[in-house]
Amino acid sequence: MKGLRARAILAAALLLPGVAMATDSTCFGTVAKGRLENGVVLAGYRGLEKAAPQKRFVYGETGWKAGGRIRPHRTHQNGLSVDFMVPVLDRHGRSVPLPTSALNRFGYDLEFDAQGRYGDLQIDFPAIAEHLYQLDLAARAQGVGIALVIFDPSYLPRLWSTERGPYLKQNLRFMKAKPWVRHDEHYHVDFAIECRPLAG
Repeated sequence: MKGLRARAILAAALLLPGVAMATDSTCFGTVAKGRLENGVVLAGYRGLEKAAPQKRFVYGETGWKAGGRIRPHRTHQNGLSVDFMVPVLDRHGRSVPLPTSALNRFGYDLEFDAQGRYGDLQIDFPAIAEHLYQLDLAARAQGVGIALVIFDPSYLPRLWSTERGPYLKQNLRFMKAKPWVRHDEHYHVDFAIECRPLAG
């Protein structure tokens, strides 16, 4: 997807609670055991397009239209989880899309080093911070929030040192424990929305 003209793809249940739609999206259960009814997608926000128009992002996995297990994820079951692949800079400092293909499991098999490098690419930490900031503002504007962000804990000091770092540290909850997979090539966002109980 080219730049931020390709807006974030989110389940309608994430950013439009209480808004009447022809077919309302409804989440059930939890991110780890749940499902989704009438999942649809929408353009989520414009703030990031204005704040960082030259940045290029690649979006990762959300979930199945009807929810349920999406392997190998342990979450993503009820429509409230979204993966965003890390934005990267090339050796000239230009924002370029993360190279994804079936050969690297669409980016999930890439391994960045302790400094956030992969070959000639460098993770763009300010771009991630701006994205999370704008995503939080968009969620709050719809009366919801972000429940959890999962990103390699060793990289969190790099986020805190960005312009948006203090806001992120104060307003968002980041997993501090080591996740079951590194989350170095993507960052995972769980949205805070009350879901119906999962029957059975």
